[in-house]
Amino acid sequence: MIFFAMASANQNDIVEMEARQAGSSDVYVTNGGVEFEADLAVAYRFCLWTRTATRVLLALFQDESVTSADELYESAIQIPWEDWITPERTFAVTETVSDCKWLKNSHFAALRVKDAIVDRIKERFDGVRPNVDRDKPDITFHVHVDGDRVVWYVDFSGKSLHKRGYRKQQTDAVLAEYLAAALLYRSDWRKSLDSGSGAETLLDPFCGAGTICIEAAWMATDTAPGLLDTSKFAFYRLPIHDPDIWEDILDEAVARQEAGRKKKVKILGWDKDPGAVEIARENARAAGIGDLIEFSVHDIRTTTAQDVPSGGGCIVTDPPYGVRMDEESVETLYIAMGRQFNSLFLGWRIAILCGDQQLLSYVDMKPNRTNTLYNGGISCQIAHYYVFTEEERAEMIAKAEQRRKDRLSKPLSPGAEMAANRLRKNLAALKPKMAEQQVSSYRIYDADMPEYSAAIDLYEDRWISLQEYAAPASIDPEDAARRLEELIDATERVTGIDLEQIFVKQRTPQKGLGQYEKMGASNRFFIMKENGLKFLVNFTDYLDSGIFLDHRPVRKMIKELSDGKRFLNLFCYTGTATVHAAAGGALSTVSVDASGTYLDWALKNMELNGFTGMNHFFYKEDCMEWLFATYDRYDLIFCDPPTFSNGKNRRTFDVDRDQVKLVRACMMHLDNDGTLIFSNNYRRFKIDDRLLEQFDVQDISKETLGDDFIRDEKIHSCFLIKHKKVAAKVMQPEIKKVRKAVLKKPIQ
Repeated sequence: MIFFAMASANQNDIVEMEARQAGSSDVYVTNGGVEFEADLAVAYRFCLWTRTATRVLLALFQDESVTSADELYESAIQIPWEDWITPERTFAVTETVSDCKWLKNSHFAALRVKDAIVDRIKERFDGVRPNVDRDKPDITFHVHVDGDRVVWYVDFSGKSLHKRGYRKQQTDAVLAEYLAAALLYRSDWRKSLDSGSGAETLLDPFCGAGTICIEAAWMATDTAPGLLDTSKFAFYRLPIHDPDIWEDILDEAVARQEAGRKKKVKILGWDKDPGAVEIARENARAAGIGDLIEFSVHDIRTTTAQDVPSGGGCIVTDPPYGVRMDEESVETLYIAMGRQFNSLFLGWRIAILCGDQQLLSYVDMKPNRTNTLYNGGISCQIAHYYVFTEEERAEMIAKAEQRRKDRLSKPLSPGAEMAANRLRKNLAALKPKMAEQQVSSYRIYDADMPEYSAAIDLYEDRWISLQEYAAPASIDPEDAARRLEELIDATERVTGIDLEQIFVKQRTPQKGLGQYEKMGASNRFFIMKENGLKFLVNFTDYLDSGIFLDHRPVRKMIKELSDGKRFLNLFCYTGTATVHAAAGGALSTVSVDASGTYLDWALKNMELNGFTGMNHFFYKEDCMEWLFATYDRYDLIFCDPPTFSNGKNRRTFDVDRDQVKLVRACMMHLDNDGTLIFSNNYRRFKIDDRLLEQFDVQDISKETLGDDFIRDEKIHSCFLIKHKKVAAKVMQPEIKKVRKAVLKKPIQ
């Protein structure tokens, strides 16, 4: 017989392994699960032992050429359903549909199969029909449509295979049993269990309802999950069920469990919530392993060295994230968690499951490897770490330092020495000024020498972002690569920042959605400070780091002007200006950007600085369209558009061509006494004469350049724009006419 085991995404390899362990030698991984050949004994064993499959179906019949709902019915009515069901028994039909052009509604497939079953049974039993029971049917059939290929199944295991039955109570945030099992399978703890030398100590410091600990205890004692409730399986109600074979499989599982219970097992579950700990204890007792797990009320943030079990072990955990946090910043928790792991759990292996991958950057540990699992529709990452012992750390530091000494002992090439001299000169001039201004992140080099065309930014005296400008086609690629290496060497020598903290990427013009696409996937975020505020920066995954250093004086100005103001940030990017406005006492803030990626980043920057109130709003919209579709007025507006954009499903934007339309739209929303700060980075930008005639415009470009950017006066243009006092009253009726005309158009 051919069976199909349904599995969650990225777990097929685990289910394949379970099918082979159950005794099947013919196993095939397919979309959505694993197909395997088996007799009844193997199928029973798989249902009893699988920890990750969610449902097991037995294939009945398939048709490779169904092209309509009527053909689906005609094919289905030929199947001998009377071999499986009689009129006295109830049934239900479930369905899955993919890549099918002839089915507009997937539920219609189940309906047509249901009609075929009823008509076939009526024909075979003198007009008597079986009843449909969607909630508790005696038997469930399943139809899978993939294009023109249709396969009919009968449910062999039951739909709740992954629900073990031990969860008598649960906490607010519950990890599914099959997902907890997959997490354990991926962890180093499972590898120690399979090694034959005995499982290491396992600790879940955020145990909640105890799911990870319970699943681990079953694994460690070789307990089949299906033993807890052997009466739940759907195959009991199938005509092919063989009680004798089933009893043999049960006896085999019980014998393995009895032998496994003799193994030494140490599993610990901590949680700061006493209610959660009590729920976990009750669930463990219901699972039959209450004596194998030590649950205790414990907060990982206050853990001391005396609390850590001796002999090392593994941490496998699913910490809270996002909406699951209600008492403190989730970032603060992850920072504290990483600090505790790093300082107290030396020699331990750690697996953290997280539904918000950016939070893992706060752990301040570099994962050895990662896996992706799906919790419902949420993509979750498992990050695996090893915490080095003090001896291992000392040895690694010594080796790294020796490598660094060997590298730095080599003489610089003439070109690298020339670049180093320029960097020394720049730093000698900049460092005292930046220290006096309390600036810790600034530009130290910007293509000062044509041969070394790059921008070099120093962050917090800890990291370097070196962005090489793309070389012209006339430059030999080997020469360009050599010069880049020379510049990197010079940067390390002069700044003293280790090579591993120098992040290099090539800066090329980006258009359209390319401006928002990730260049990498490290998800490594660092925290920098500016004007007493904190911001997340990423040096590898995006074109820019997340903050435009040349706008540092502009952001400071926004902070000083925002007290009691209604603030609007257009093309808000990562919300750095919004954070400054909130810190300056803005009455409310509105941030608009077309990129969901950057808006999420902006939200995190706001949260990082404690600004989470209901007076801060974020909109994922095209800024130009948003301006013409809304009415609100603001006291302070910051508009920093891209030079050019041709994003999907919207007209192109050119800051030089469209400046008049954009500024006028901004001024429609600006209070009579308000201020628009209009900035852009187009190097040949010139303010349009029409704007000079209509508004009070002040060019403050030079005043908004920090000492680290005065070498390049064209890095940005910046203007203060206000309503002319005399013209303001005349303009109001015209503004209303424009708004009425625009708002008559349908908004997409």
